Amino acid sequence: MDMHDLKGSIVALVTPFKDNGDIDFDALDRLVDFHLENGTDGILVLGTSGESATMTDAEDVAVAQHVVNRVNGRIPVIGGAGSNSTRESLNKAKSLQMIGCDGLLLITPYYNKSNEEGVYRHFTTVLDQVDLPTILYNVPSRTGCSISERNVARLAQHPNVLGIKEASGSISYATQVAKYVGPDFKMFSGNDDMVVPILSLGGSGVISVWANVQPQLVHDMVMSYLQGDYQAALRTQLDGLDLVHALFCEVNPIPVKAALAMMGMIHESYRLPLTTISDEGRAQVAAALKGAGVIE
Repeated sequence: MDMHDLKGSIVALVTPFKDNGDIDFDALDRLVDFHLENGTDGILVLGTSGESATMTDAEDVAVAQHVVNRVNGRIPVIGGAGSNSTRESLNKAKSLQMIGCDGLLLITPYYNKSNEEGVYRHFTTVLDQVDLPTILYNVPSRTGCSISERNVARLAQHPNVLGIKEASGSISYATQVAKYVGPDFKMFSGNDDMVVPILSLGGSGVISVWANVQPQLVHDMVMSYLQGDYQAALRTQLDGLDLVHALFCEVNPIPVKAALAMMGMIHESYRLPLTTISDEGRAQVAAALKGAGVIE
């Protein structure tokens, strides 16, 4: 599938687990079908929301393969190939390409952090040896390092780079990155409370946690903006802030998995070190879901 016109709402899909910690493939089917039926423009598996940091390589491949098969070419499937080891990231990227993912998401090398040249070489080592459109992932709050503007400029020229998921939370940084946005380099918001601001800088959409629970709404918000109805998009963004804030009241994906469990979509199960949401957080998520009309 050609990803070069990718835009809209790409869901950062959670990985559902059974109560015993095994992957719940039946629940995964429900989630994928929910997105296919409700406007989601692409599915990202094995990202931060997918808890891939606590999954084995075999489980990563199994989840990605299952989603690719279930989607069956109807929308793009992007596989997270992140690791703090460049070699492991490359191996994962090759596996995801082999099983039929349409694109990749590559995060900065967390924990190691590295210097500017090391980050650049981390990305290019993978980019040079796979043949999939790839989205760079900048989320310094989770990784301890950022993609420098200089590296964005360099990497934007690579033929396998599709764009960047910008999740720094900094409009100043996003504005600098926006200088490189064009037909061959896209920017996607990685923060659900900043989708419209990123779109105003030339962004193409969002890679969204929010879309796990309101896929049609998030799709419609992005498309409203891209089609010129800026006020409708802004209203949706502002009206959705209570739910967005609730979905991040604790570390992602704890609140969104609690929300999906309240919706009857999954078991509320995590892998340590993630664990069950606090009573206060649960009350906030439930109130926000009710306020948004998602649950009664």
